[in-house]
Amino acid sequence: MSYLLKEKPKKLINENGLRLDGRKRLELRPIKLKVGTLKNANGSAYIEWGRNKIIVAVYGPREIHPKHMALPTEARLRCRYSMAAFSTPERKRPGPDRRSIELSKVIKEALKPALFLERFPKTAIDVFIEVLESEGGTRVASITAASIALADAGIPMRDLVAACAAGKVDGQIVLDLNSAEDMYGEADLPIAMMPRKKEITLIQMDGKMSIDEFNESLKICIDACDKIYEVQRKALIEKFKV
Repeated sequence: MSYLLKEKPKKLINENGLRLDGRKRLELRPIKLKVGTLKNANGSAYIEWGRNKIIVAVYGPREIHPKHMALPTEARLRCRYSMAAFSTPERKRPGPDRRSIELSKVIKEALKPALFLERFPKTAIDVFIEVLESEGGTRVASITAASIALADAGIPMRDLVAACAAGKVDGQIVLDLNSAEDMYGEADLPIAMMPRKKEITLIQMDGKMSIDEFNESLKICIDACDKIYEVQRKALIEKFKV
């Protein structure tokens, strides 16, 4: 059964407590990560998160052009988030739009605290994110994949960055919203964090929650980021094991 719906269903959670894709309330979608998927990039990663399919390439540190963009004390981190025209059920118009520009900035700000940019002044580190298929939650999936692509490129990091979202659907707090829940739910709370350091690098919220609902959402996101961090570590170990 497809849950990429054009109209709001009567219920997003059925009487058995199962969501449209068959998951329980606090269940993550399956996540698959692979490191080093592009030979011509300094670092790369591919993620499948549910039906999301995203590839990330990292270039740098490298000479920055134009030169006046260089920062004297650190590398300039540049992120470009893009969705392929065929990534959504209805063909997306090619090229940057307001949402992709916004998410490019959000992803950059989520990754930046984890990087030792001061070690590479007057250079650029470029992160290119291409969404091949979208099913809700591409922001957190992109951050998760971009983090290990940066590690693959050998960029010194304080910690990996893992990301996840929770939200309010049919009056209940759920983890890892799919596209229908994102579109028709009452609230969405994506976060990104450095799990070992226990530091949040991104927190956003769309919709309305009570304080208790917010606290519950934040807790289950943090717990999920710990699990996602282990998936990231295993992907990196798989790439570099002898």
